[in-house]
Amino acid sequence: MVIKFFSTGGTIDKVYFDKKSTYQVGESRVEEILNEANVVFQYQCESILRKDSLDLTDEDRQLIFDRISSDPHERIVVTHGTDTMDLTGRKLKGITGKVIVLTGAMQPANFKYSDAEFNIGFAVAAVQTLPHGVYLAMNGRIFLPGKVKKNSELNRFEEV
Repeated sequence: MVIKFFSTGGTIDKVYFDKKSTYQVGESRVEEILNEANVVFQYQCESILRKDSLDLTDEDRQLIFDRISSDPHERIVVTHGTDTMDLTGRKLKGITGKVIVLTGAMQPANFKYSDAEFNIGFAVAAVQTLPHGVYLAMNGRIFLPGKVKKNSELNRFEEV
């Protein structure tokens, strides 16, 4: 089994440059995190976009859909910005025959106190055990697209 990772940007890959919160979405950190964790499964990584999820357009979501639906791998993890992760998850529900798990982070992976490593590890477990479908893996829980919201005040995802 090979797990395919697609990165689309978002907070997980943000790099901040000053105290005024000037940032850019940098290179994906997934491969570095997996290497540091000394994982023993096979994986491939591919970057689709490097955007804040608030900047994603319908065309961007279609690009994500097209790349994932045409990819031969059955098990897919997508790193994505948390603000519109649910919208992309809803778009991806049209893909069948795959397990697709979206995850992200409330704090950049570069930060000392980030949820990025935990969420990626949780998504890896989820993609190996869940049946075909589309899921969001955040805060130690699995959510279904269209049945989740981001609670920015509490810095977590919640079921609706």
